Amino acid sequence: MSRTVAAVDCGTNSIRLLILVSDGSTVRELTRETRLARLGQGVDATSEFHPDALARAFAVFDEYAAIITAHGDVEVRVVATSAARDVSNRSVFEDGVRARFGVDVDVISGDEEARLSSAGVLSGVDVAMPALVIDIGGGSTELITIADGGTIAHQTSLDIGAVRVRERFLPHDPPTNDEIAAARAYVHGKLDASGVDFGRIATAVGVAGTVTTFAARVLGLAEYNRAAVHELVLTRDDIVGATEHWITTPVEEIVREPTIPLLRAQVIGAGALILEAISARVPGGAVLVSETDILDGIAHSILVATTP
Repeated sequence: MSRTVAAVDCGTNSIRLLILVSDGSTVRELTRETRLARLGQGVDATSEFHPDALARAFAVFDEYAAIITAHGDVEVRVVATSAARDVSNRSVFEDGVRARFGVDVDVISGDEEARLSSAGVLSGVDVAMPALVIDIGGGSTELITIADGGTIAHQTSLDIGAVRVRERFLPHDPPTNDEIAAARAYVHGKLDASGVDFGRIATAVGVAGTVTTFAARVLGLAEYNRAAVHELVLTRDDIVGATEHWITTPVEEIVREPTIPLLRAQVIGAGALILEAISARVPGGAVLVSETDILDGIAHSILVATTP
């Protein structure tokens, strides 16, 4: 008997959907969607979800709920990460999820986020170990060191997400030199204290919107192409060049670039600073791009949990 499962990943900047069907021996992808909602708008400063952010998120949920319903009997898991951990009005968000999907949202810990991210990455790439998974989100960045056999050797969640760094350090458009220097100092301070032995990493693997936006720029894509982006290697020069461009360019110009919508354009400079800082610490400075990530890990976790 086949099973259809739907994973919804509620990040600080994006909300994503993945629907899979499994017959017990093979798994097939039916739908994969991404919408930018900026759920973490203002969370770093107020510790509350902004009403506009909730409205944008609930509109995406309505769309996703309709897509899921069209696939019939579907098991759903909705996961929220950094932004939802930090807010005092989380119950409003939780009620909105329950009303639309009929399930409770799982606001997962950093440890669970690391486990799901690493499982998702390893489902789609084969890399030399030890590998470092770099997941730059809107509110936080997860760094996961994976040893031989796919075991997690070290994991940490750092408060250096693209939305958080942009709102805290980069108020001007484009940022001033002093603002950029302060943001870089903050990011490097967090990396210094991360406990990651960057010098031992054999492969750095980047996931999520910041990294895939780098890939789209390097490839010169007019429209986003998931297959083209997956397993692209970003060189150190690629990363430094794109970072310098985005951090010094006004948002109104960035948003004219292919594949970069407004809510991504507003934070891509901050996300780029984070990736550039991590790249500087990895031997060779290169980062492999993976299109499989925590979303895939969430979907597969449903299949594992429901397999007889």
